[in-house]
Amino acid sequence: MSHEYQVIFATAVFLITYGIIVSEKIHRAVAAFCGAAVVIIAGIVDAEKAVEYVDFNTIGLLIGMMIIVGISRQTGVFEYLAIKAAKQSGGEPVRIMAALGLITAVLSALLDNVTTVLLIVPVTFAIARQLKVNVIPFLIVEILASNIGGTATLIGDPPNIMIGSATKLGFMDFVLNLTPVVVVIYVTTIFILKLIYRKQIIASRESMQKIMSMDENAEIKDQALLKKCITVLVLTVTGFALHQFVHLESSVIALSGAALLLLLTRMDPEHAFHAVEWPVIFFFIGLFVIVGALEEVGVIEAIAHYALQVTGGALLPAGMLILWLSAIASAFVDNIPFVATMIPLIQDMGRLGGIQDLNFLWWSLSLGACLGGNGTIIGASANVVVIGMAEKRGSPISFMGFFKIAFPLMLLSVAISMLYLFMWYVLHTTIAMLITLAFGIVLSLVLGRISKRSGAKDENKTTAGV
Repeated sequence: MSHEYQVIFATAVFLITYGIIVSEKIHRAVAAFCGAAVVIIAGIVDAEKAVEYVDFNTIGLLIGMMIIVGISRQTGVFEYLAIKAAKQSGGEPVRIMAALGLITAVLSALLDNVTTVLLIVPVTFAIARQLKVNVIPFLIVEILASNIGGTATLIGDPPNIMIGSATKLGFMDFVLNLTPVVVVIYVTTIFILKLIYRKQIIASRESMQKIMSMDENAEIKDQALLKKCITVLVLTVTGFALHQFVHLESSVIALSGAALLLLLTRMDPEHAFHAVEWPVIFFFIGLFVIVGALEEVGVIEAIAHYALQVTGGALLPAGMLILWLSAIASAFVDNIPFVATMIPLIQDMGRLGGIQDLNFLWWSLSLGACLGGNGTIIGASANVVVIGMAEKRGSPISFMGFFKIAFPLMLLSVAISMLYLFMWYVLHTTIAMLITLAFGIVLSLVLGRISKRSGAKDENKTTAGV
C-alpha cells in the first residue's frame, strides 16, 4: 500500500471508529479495539510499533486507582459522607444540593469522576425520596460538579491522566495551575444553580426532619477495612504529590498503592480485580493504537502545520483556539478520543513551531476538554453514567432539559478559563521578561566591571612600560 493510500486508510478508520463511538451503536471499547486491529492487519503499524503507541502509564494509573476505590467502596465511607453532608445542611434541599455538589467535586479531584458519581448518585436518590423532592436538580449539580472537580488534579479526569502521562507534568503542576480557576468556576456554577433551583426543590419540615434522623454511622460496614483504605489512599495521594521529586511515574504510585492495599486487606485478588473497568482499559488501548496510526502516516503533523499557519505560531492565539475547540468538541463527542488526538498534535506544533514550553497549551487543552464535557449529556463519561442510573430509577433526564441548563454554564466556565489563561500567560510572560531583564542587567554590570578592570590593568601596564 502506497503512502498516499495509507494516509487515506488510517484517516478513514479513525473517522469511522469515531463515528461509531459517537453513535453508541456499538460499545466504544469494541469499536476502538476493532479499529486498532484493522490498522495493524492492514500494515499501517506493525504489532511492535502498536505496543509502543500504547501509553502504559495511563493504563497503570487507571487500573491502580480502580482497585483502590473498588476496595474502599466496600467500607460505606462514601455513603457516610453524603448523609453527613445532608445533615450538616440542616435538611434544607438547596443547601443539601450544594453540599452533595461539593463532596462530588472534592472526591472527583482525588479519585475520578466516574467512580465518584457511581458512589454518590444512589445516596442522592435516597435523600431526595426522604425529602419528597425532584431528584433531577441534584443529579445535574453532581454531573457538573464531577467534571469541574475532576479538572483540578492529574487523577481527576481521564483527559488529565492522558495529558500528565504524555508530558511528564506532575500532580502538583495540575493542582497549582488549575485548582485556582476550578475553585472560581465551581463557586460561580453552584451559585447560579442555587438561584435556578431554589424555588423548585422545597421540602416540608417533616421531610427535612427525616433527613436529620438518618444515621450516617450505620453506613460504615467495616471499621478495620476503612482505616486501611484511608491509610493507603493518603499514602497514594502523597505519592502523587511527590512523584516528580522521587522520580517515580504516577502509574507506579497507583499500582503500588493497590498492591499495598491488597496485601493489608488479604482480599481475594480475583474479587478485587472485578473493580477494574476492563472495557475502559481496552478502549484506551485501542484508541492509542488508532491515533498512533495517524501519527505514523503523518496526518497529525500535517494538521499541526495547518494550526501553526492559522495561529501564526503565536502561543496565546494557539492556546485560545485549543481551549474553545476542545470545549465545543468535547460537549458533543467523548473528550477521551478527542484528547488522545490532540496530544500528539500539540507536541508536533511545539516541535515544528520551535516552542520550548508548551504548558500553556496543555492547560488550555485540559480546561477545554474537561469543562466542555459539561455541555451535553453525552459530553463526558460521568454524564452518561448518571443519565443511565437515573433512567433505571424512573427519573430520565432529557437531552434538551440538560442542555438548556448545562450548556450556558459550560460556556461561562470556559469564558472564565479564557480570562484566567490570559492572566496566566501575561503573568508568566512578564515574570520571564523581568528575569531576562534582571539577568541582562546583572550580566551587563559584571561585564562592565570586567571591562573596567581589564582597562585599568592595560593602563597600569602602559604606565609601567613608560
